[in-house]
Amino acid sequence: MPLNPEHVLLPFAPADLPPGPWLVFAPHADDETFGMGGSLLKASKQGVETHVIVLTDGARGGELDDLVHIRRQEAEAAAHLLGLASLECWTEPDRGWEQSEGLAERIAAAIRRLAPASVFFPGPMEIHPAHRAAGFAVWGGLQQVYQQKLIRPLAIAYEISVQNPINFCIDITGEKAGKEAVMSVYASQNSENNYPELVIALNKTRTLSLSPEVGYAEGFFQFSEKDMGIPLREMTHHMINLYQ
Repeated sequence: MPLNPEHVLLPFAPADLPPGPWLVFAPHADDETFGMGGSLLKASKQGVETHVIVLTDGARGGELDDLVHIRRQEAEAAAHLLGLASLECWTEPDRGWEQSEGLAERIAAAIRRLAPASVFFPGPMEIHPAHRAAGFAVWGGLQQVYQQKLIRPLAIAYEISVQNPINFCIDITGEKAGKEAVMSVYASQNSENNYPELVIALNKTRTLSLSPEVGYAEGFFQFSEKDMGIPLREMTHHMINLYQ
C-alpha cells in the first residue's frame, strides 16, 4: 500500500483567512501570540473581528512575584497591538485544570455569546499538557454548540510550540516584524526561554512546501463538520493516520 504523498500532509500554497469573527482560545497569556500572532495581525489589517479568551491564570509560568497580575497586564498590552475586539482572562488553575467541572459548558456559552465564524484552539499534539487540555476542553464546548444546531463555527487547531498535523497555512511574511514586537511584550515568559526565536523558527519551517516568496507562515488544521461528531482522541488518531 503506497504512502500518502506530500500534498496530503502539507499545503503547497497559502490560504485565505478563515471567515470572521474569530474566537481564539489560548491556554496561557502569550499562546495566542506565539501560536497565531501573525494571523491575528493580518486579520486586524483586513478588518476581521478577533476575540481571545485566555483560559488559565498562568501562575506556573515562572517565579516572579504577582505573576498572575503581570501576565494579565502583558496580555492586555498584546491585545492592543494585535487589534483585538475583546480579551477575556479566565482563571482556571495552570497545570491543574484538566478536571475543572463545567469548563466545556462555559466555553460553549462563550462561543454562543460571541457567535464566531471560526474558533481556534491548540493542536492535540502540543507538548505542554495545558495546551492539549485546552484543545480537549474547546472541542467539548464546540460539540455542545454543534449539537444545539444554532451556530456551526469552523473548528481550527493552531500550533504553539511544535509542529502538529496541518492542512492549511497563512502567509505571515508581512506580519513577521509585528509578531516579533508583540512577542516581546511577554517579558515574563521570554525570561524563561528563548520563545520568540523558537517560534520564528517554527514559522520558517512551515514554508517548506510553499513558494520562495513566502518567508514565514503559521500552520493550522481545519476540521470538518463530520469530524466534530467524534472524540478528539479518536480524531487525533485519524490525523496521525494521514502519515501512513
